[in-house]
Amino acid sequence: MEEIVAVAVHTEGLNGFPQDCKQTGDLTNGNSKCTTVLNGLTPGNGIKENGNINGSPFLKTVPISALKQNGLLQALAAGGNHTKTEEVSSEVERAQEEWDALESIQPVLAEDLTPSLLISFNEALQHFQTTDLGDLLKNIQPTIRRTGLAAITHFLFGPPRLHKDLVEERDLVFAIAQCSLDNGQSVHMRVLQTIYRKLTCTRADCPRYGPHWENVGFQGSDPGTDLRGTGFLGLMHTLYFVMDPEILPLARDIYKLSQHPVQNFPFSVMSINMTRIALHALREEVLSKECNRRQQVVAVLNDFYVATFLHLYQLWKSQQKTISDSGHVLKEVELFAKKNPKQILKRLEGYLKERRAGMGHRASPDTMSHSNPSPGDSGSQAGSQGGKEGKELNFTGVCELPPEMEGEARLI
Repeated sequence: MEEIVAVAVHTEGLNGFPQDCKQTGDLTNGNSKCTTVLNGLTPGNGIKENGNINGSPFLKTVPISALKQNGLLQALAAGGNHTKTEEVSSEVERAQEEWDALESIQPVLAEDLTPSLLISFNEALQHFQTTDLGDLLKNIQPTIRRTGLAAITHFLFGPPRLHKDLVEERDLVFAIAQCSLDNGQSVHMRVLQTIYRKLTCTRADCPRYGPHWENVGFQGSDPGTDLRGTGFLGLMHTLYFVMDPEILPLARDIYKLSQHPVQNFPFSVMSINMTRIALHALREEVLSKECNRRQQVVAVLNDFYVATFLHLYQLWKSQQKTISDSGHVLKEVELFAKKNPKQILKRLEGYLKERRAGMGHRASPDTMSHSNPSPGDSGSQAGSQGGKEGKELNFTGVCELPPEMEGEARLI
């Protein structure tokens, strides 16, 4: 005789409450019975024992053999196993993907862990001198186009025209200003790394992208997005600033002020603004007289960039400026620099001469702001390399600081 089991069927009873079946009885005689509980009540309280309410059965007894063929139970059993199978399969799939990725990792060579060589301004400039910039040269605007009375007035009363033998060098400057940052150019990447390492006094290279670029004054994780308007020339000027050992202390003084808790400003973005002012001055020909006198364009532009940055630094620090004043300060600095190019270059020259003189204390940019520039030799050491002639360009550039300078305290 096949054993009979009770199956509890859960249905909705009156008023939407569930109705259950509880197994009770004496199991010693091999018999069992089910006691129905509906809404917490047992039969006899208005509920028929046979489990019928209004003719609807809620408890049935079925053979065990019938359970094996029950579609609902089979579906439930299959569903449970299927869920576990899916979980296992997904875990195996993830593990396989991780293993495949692990197999694709290339071994790191020892030379890849070696920091890149720092690059001097000269080397970076020679890269552009030997690169075909023909397409960029087609789009440059080296001078302001004047017509009519404005052209006549400028010709009669304006600054002198740039010597013809300097036109090519001037055009090279504007072509570099059209060049964007290229990840595929090793020189470009070395310029970036050199700027970062010199400002932060670190020896290891940093990732190409990341928030660490904000530490040196870029606005985001990619320095290339801040070069609009000056192109790669913006990085070239910063490179010149940090790679010339004579003006590097000034660069780090400015960088230190840019990290001030109150007077802070983005150093690299401010540097790019100094490049923009220098480009405008060159395009408006206010630097032509000095370029003609020194028979150079790049060196004069570099000195003008540094001198303008020095002027901004003195103004910013002495007048307790903050980032909210930046718009007004930049306009003021640009107007002064373009109106007084000779004076601003003389101020830089005086600052450098005091440092070279080996005074009892290092020349401070703050003290230079009120000192009378001495009328000695013209231009800074970086710009005057002993009577250069023609188009020969000689720039001071080093790959590493001297040991005594390399050990300076890190600017925070």
